[in-house]
Amino acid sequence: MNRTDRLYALVEELRAVAPRPLSARRLAERFEVSVRTVERDISALQQSGTPIWAEPGRTGGYCLDRERTLPPVNFTPTEAVAMAVALDRMAGTPFQAAAQTALRKLVAAMQSGDASAARELAARVHLLGDGATAASVPPLIADALSAGRVLRIRYRDAGGAVTMRDIEPLGYIGKTHDWYLVAWCRLREGVRAFRTDRIVSSVVTAEVPEPRELSADELDIPYGDLRQLSLT
Repeated sequence: MNRTDRLYALVEELRAVAPRPLSARRLAERFEVSVRTVERDISALQQSGTPIWAEPGRTGGYCLDRERTLPPVNFTPTEAVAMAVALDRMAGTPFQAAAQTALRKLVAAMQSGDASAARELAARVHLLGDGATAASVPPLIADALSAGRVLRIRYRDAGGAVTMRDIEPLGYIGKTHDWYLVAWCRLREGVRAFRTDRIVSSVVTAEVPEPRELSADELDIPYGDLRQLSLT
């Protein structure tokens, strides 16, 4: 179990017995790590705002205030990423820190598999500059990454010419007024960014493409500050 999944599991382990405490030794045995590792993990959770405290004494240990935490909920990975994009707009406001804490709590409340999928999806979303404002994105395009299928689109370029293309969705880029779908274009045999309001039509095919990774060079934009969306 990696550390991120263990942090979420620690919260659920404490929630299951709350308000009774669990000792660091019991938690270490449960997750097959050292007591020192558990103590570091608990400290990290406390610093992120998780309401955990230590009860002293022979029967003491760590306790969780379950009334101030969320149980596992059925947020989908796409919903979690949508919340992250929305909360990103809080940057620079007096509520930035609170927004980051809220997002961490949301992810911590998800089922571990969904949380991992949400982090993988977020890693494929990049924001340019101050991020993106509301823009109309066709539903099939909005679901392109989670669907994991080849799309057949009709695309109108800046000059008005329309072409038919089969594309393999790889990620999104959001900027102030527009969203772009980043994809491997089979027509051009390379990575292209398609402005979503120029996609005339789209069809989800049955084909599942081979996995491709986006390299830093393929996301190199000569203007603006491109940053990856974070769920922390």
